[in-house]
Amino acid sequence: MDSTSPTTAALPSLLRPNDPGVSQTLNPGGSAPILLVCCHAGRAIPAALGDLGLDPDARSRHIGWDIGAEPLTRKLSHRLNAPAILGTYSRLVVDPNRAPGAVDSIPETSDGTVVPGNAGLSEANQAQRLHSVFWPYHNEVAQAYAACLRRHPDCALVAIHTFTPQLNGCTLRPWEIGILWNRDQRLARPMIERMQAETELTVGDNEPYSGQQFGFTVDYHAGNKGLPHVAIEVRQDLVLSEMQIDGWVDVLADTLTHALKAAELWDGEPAVGST
Repeated sequence: MDSTSPTTAALPSLLRPNDPGVSQTLNPGGSAPILLVCCHAGRAIPAALGDLGLDPDARSRHIGWDIGAEPLTRKLSHRLNAPAILGTYSRLVVDPNRAPGAVDSIPETSDGTVVPGNAGLSEANQAQRLHSVFWPYHNEVAQAYAACLRRHPDCALVAIHTFTPQLNGCTLRPWEIGILWNRDQRLARPMIERMQAETELTVGDNEPYSGQQFGFTVDYHAGNKGLPHVAIEVRQDLVLSEMQIDGWVDVLADTLTHALKAAELWDGEPAVGST
């Protein structure tokens, strides 16, 4: 993919020498036929953007990152011996899991919190964030995935997310984990069935979000190429301690291993459907 189109090639980068890179790579030589991606692992903000007008408490809330997703991805990468990519920057700078131009790509308000630094951005300002953070992140995902595909032509792309127990003042969301998919159920269906049969978890099938609406990363890098993919959402109040995270690593390692072995995954044609 090309992040230096004629409309963005001349834009100066937001990132300064002391700013972190757009992602961190874990276990690049991992032998598992999986690439883990955690788009919302970090909450960094480029120095050029200050604090986006938010106090530390607001920046540390779920609106800025997926709480617990980074250590969950790290431990799962280690358990599965799978490579992983961790996004560094806050989703409030630009959300790597939303299509450019989407209303929540650079949100002016998130879960009732106004983000002053995102208010009234010009097209040039928005393009600069895409050019500086969004596309470089996806370029690194693409390179890591290409390396995995050279080792495993059917390598699966697995996105790790967490979701807030309550959103926009609603009651507690009942799902403890959600499995998100769009058209391809090769991983999603056996994962859902395995957890329903082997655990007492309340499993969301395209809940609390639908993979048909929220899943830019897996669709862009894998779905559009007919490669197996899935997005996993774990409720954030269940990944606050190391013990909780270790428990989820056990569940996810077992479930993903089972799904990868499911016969339909390797039959050549994706099992597709719709909700």
